Amino acid sequence: MNNIALGIYGEKLALKYLKKQKYKILEKNFRCALGEIDIVAKDGGFLVFVEVKTRSSNAFGEPMEAVDFYKQRKLSKLAVYYQKLKRKLDVPVRFDVVDIVGEQITLIKSAFESFK
Repeated sequence: MNNIALGIYGEKLALKYLKKQKYKILEKNFRCALGEIDIVAKDGGFLVFVEVKTRSSNAFGEPMEAVDFYKQRKLSKLAVYYQKLKRKLDVPVRFDVVDIVGEQITLIKSAFESFK
């Protein structure tokens, strides 16, 4: 499976998993000039920005390791843009990561803090 197909597969698995965890999915693949947010959801009182990382194996490290400082900073900027666009600046936000290796799914809530 190529990287694009693997990513699409992972996002489908993540959506299904998050729905089972009672997340309300608001957006999938939100795109703008700054980049893309894989999933925007509501969980309790939080607006949650979810990054999905999928690997066929962990031979080259855990998928979560790809959410480095630069990716976190980019996602933080995207989240602020999204909040402004949707007029949700007063809603608390959280950044979660769904880490998928093969069929194993791990949800990491509050994976990192926003860079405001």
